[in-house]
Amino acid sequence: MTTATATAPAKREPELLGQTVVVIGGSAGIGLETARRARAEGAEVILAARNRERLERAASELGALSTAAFDAADPARLERFFHDLPKPIDHVMVTAGGPYYAPLADMDFERARRSVDEHLWLPLQLARHAVGRVRPGGTLLFVGGTGARRPAVGLALASAVTVALPALTAGLALEIAPVRVNLIAAGFVDTPLSASLLGDQLEERRNELRTTLPIGRVVGPADVAALAVHVMSNTALAGATYDIDGGQQLVGW
Repeated sequence: MTTATATAPAKREPELLGQTVVVIGGSAGIGLETARRARAEGAEVILAARNRERLERAASELGALSTAAFDAADPARLERFFHDLPKPIDHVMVTAGGPYYAPLADMDFERARRSVDEHLWLPLQLARHAVGRVRPGGTLLFVGGTGARRPAVGLALASAVTVALPALTAGLALEIAPVRVNLIAAGFVDTPLSASLLGDQLEERRNELRTTLPIGRVVGPADVAALAVHVMSNTALAGATYDIDGGQQLVGW
């Protein structure tokens, strides 16, 4: 006769216990979900975003260490934000800024310049501010996209930014090491930003993706947040781009 002995599963230590995570663009969507996941993994979070009301709601929900409402594309205000941060911090993630799509004939060059500011100049400024503030082995994490990798009318600017970010990430990873610099390249993610871009076409796009993606569902902010926290906690990851699109690139657009 044998007696089965029940073994309780080993308790896992939170992946970010005792660390501090700064999320710029942390009041909604991917940024908010990443901050939520980081808190669940034991981190303190500092949130920054432009919309003060949404920011305060997010901070209240998560018990954020502190908040700052400002436009991250403003270099002077960004510098002041970093100057006021506690030292050291462990990870900085930026989701600020959305894509700008327009054919050349209709392009609003002010909006186009802002898109370049948010996706190229902002990462460079963040990298400079990270030196001496993000601990060695910590992470500077950018969020970009995959949808403009194929040329199309209206995607010239978005395509240029999309292909530039991986090269920028790799170069910065060498230049500011041992801070680790990485990029998450997301396909369609079901966020408030996606809803604002698609309007009444949102549900049609969701249904299309549910029927065509290999994963059989739409990618959500929690999926990206799980990847972001993994990149933060895995200290072997540096200078790389991580696609998360549910297999969208395998089956077309």
